[in-house]
Amino acid sequence: MALLKKQPRSKFYELLQAQIHNEFNASQQYIALAVWFDAEDLPQLAKHFYKQSVEERNHAMALVQYMLDTDHHVEIPGTGDVRNDFSDVTELIELALQQEKDVATDIQQLAKAARAEEDYIGEQFTQWFLKEQVEEISQMSTLLNIVKRANGNLFEVENHLHRESIGDGGADSGMPPVAGGAL
Repeated sequence: MALLKKQPRSKFYELLQAQIHNEFNASQQYIALAVWFDAEDLPQLAKHFYKQSVEERNHAMALVQYMLDTDHHVEIPGTGDVRNDFSDVTELIELALQQEKDVATDIQQLAKAARAEEDYIGEQFTQWFLKEQVEEISQMSTLLNIVKRANGNLFEVENHLHRESIGDGGADSGMPPVAGGAL
C-alpha cells in the first residue's frame, strides 16, 4: 500500500503546526486556571475557564482539520509548561489576557505568512481566527476589569459571570470544521 504523497511544508504550514501546539497549551493552561478556581469554590469562574479550555482545544483541532484537508502531515504535539500557582484572582485573569494577546499575535503571523506566500485559501482560513481573537481579548479584558472593580469581593465577580455569561455566545457558525467534531 503506497502512502499518500503529502504537500511540502511552507512557512505558513510550519506556523500552523506551531499554532496547534500553542492552542493545545492554551487549553491546558485554562484547565489549570479552572481547577484553581474550583479549588477556591468559585464555580462560575471555574466554569468559564473549563469552557475556554474546550474552545482552545477546538481551535487546535480546526487547525488539524485544515492541515488534513490540504493534504499536509500533522503532528500532535505535547504541551509546554503550565502555571498552577497563583496568589490572587487578578493574576489568573492577567495571565489569560496575555495568553489571548499572544495568540492574536501568532494568528497575525499566520495571516502574514499566507499572504506572503500567495496562499489565498490559507489567508482566508486565518480570518475567522483573527476575528475570534478580537472577541477573546475583549472578553478577557472585561473580566479583568470586573475583577479589579470587585476589589476582592469575588462573590460579585461570580454573580456577574452568572448574570452576564461572558464568552457564552454559543458556537460561531463561521468556525472552520473541527477534526473529530467540536466538543
